[in-house]
Amino acid sequence: MPAFVDRARIFVKSGKGGDGHVSFRREKFVANGGPDGGDGGKGGDVIIVVDPGVNTLSDFHFGGKYKAENGEDGGKRRCHGKNGQDITIKVPAGTVIKDAASGKVIIDMSGDTTKHVLLKGGKGGNGNMHYATSTMQAPRYAQPGQPAKELEILLELKMIADVGLVGFPNVGKSTFLTKVSNARPKVANYHFTTLTPMLGVVSLNDARGFVVADIPGLIEGAAEGAGLGHEFLRHIERTRVMIHVVDIAGTEGRDPFEDIEAINNELSKYNADITKKPQVIAANKIDMLPDGEDSDIIQKLRDKYEPQGVKVFATSTLSGKGINELLYYISRELDNLEDTSIVFESEFDPETELKEESEAFTVEYDSAEQEYVIEGPKIEKMLGYTNLDSEKGFAFFQNFLVENGILDQLEALGIQEGDTVRMYGNSFDYYRNADTVEGGQPTEEPADDDTDMEEDDEFNE
Repeated sequence: MPAFVDRARIFVKSGKGGDGHVSFRREKFVANGGPDGGDGGKGGDVIIVVDPGVNTLSDFHFGGKYKAENGEDGGKRRCHGKNGQDITIKVPAGTVIKDAASGKVIIDMSGDTTKHVLLKGGKGGNGNMHYATSTMQAPRYAQPGQPAKELEILLELKMIADVGLVGFPNVGKSTFLTKVSNARPKVANYHFTTLTPMLGVVSLNDARGFVVADIPGLIEGAAEGAGLGHEFLRHIERTRVMIHVVDIAGTEGRDPFEDIEAINNELSKYNADITKKPQVIAANKIDMLPDGEDSDIIQKLRDKYEPQGVKVFATSTLSGKGINELLYYISRELDNLEDTSIVFESEFDPETELKEESEAFTVEYDSAEQEYVIEGPKIEKMLGYTNLDSEKGFAFFQNFLVENGILDQLEALGIQEGDTVRMYGNSFDYYRNADTVEGGQPTEEPADDDTDMEEDDEFNE
């Protein structure tokens, strides 16, 4: 049987858009055919879907990289490049997807959310057939495909259950779940906590049924990461009602009053909102008390907690005493609660965040080389689609420096005419005349990729 895994970290990457193609129609008796370079294909998306047949993240236990397919480049004769194939990642219902770097929620795969496009593939670039004009009938440039997007994400499974069983190890939670539902956890007199959360469905005659989650036994310090309790506290967050199971007979030498307070303290430290949920106390193992359910300790428990709105039931999982009364009470409580699923709100939009990151750049002075250095994804991308050898391409480059405030930053650093500016291997002499840059051509010849820039909004993205 595969191990239960409720937390994993993986790397995902969408597909890059295919580049547009530069070519010209070649036919017999047609000396100068027009441009016929085709468009690049769209890169594949990264898609998260809920698989009802999966209830653990064990498939991601060892991490891994999940990459969509790149779009194919465009071809001659207006041939469109093939779109990249999407990659689909299947997760159990209740999985929360988070950005690994910030810990912020991207999407909660629960409720009505069963499919989500996590990262979109890059758009394919336009071929040169799109850039023919009356004044430029043979454009020797095409648009590159948009880059891929990549992200490291956390997968956290937060079980979807109406009721959560909480308590210290060996108080009878697993036996309780076996008694009231179809779940069959391993039950024995263990002196350590169950390692796997369990779900069970409670069916009642003439009343609503519900799903119960047996949360592995907590220990003091769990909220700070002590023991295994911290690993499973997340499964309580979606529950609507909590049942505190306590060993009322103190068979393990524990005090039930101290246990209840300790558990509530751990829940509050992990998430204060959890303690606001309706609670019920199952005073378990009454069959081991001399006076049974009439014992003074049960009455003391009621005197302390029932004025706080916490109902106390004397139960025995061995004899079944008090179990039905508890279950029907829980059913009525659920009827009175608003029937809405708990869904965690999105805090991180990869499309927005990654776009801002890709448009970042820095302007710094390198005192060792006595050069001004401009770097960043936005600069690298601009150089990739601009033909600096052409007059039109260099004019676009000059305007880019002005519109993005790069010239202002250079002047703030104290640049003077004749100083050198370096951008990814390209070096320029700086000159400024009025509002234009009269920079010299690069001292290092850029690669001839037959690309240039047309004043087109989509092309300038």
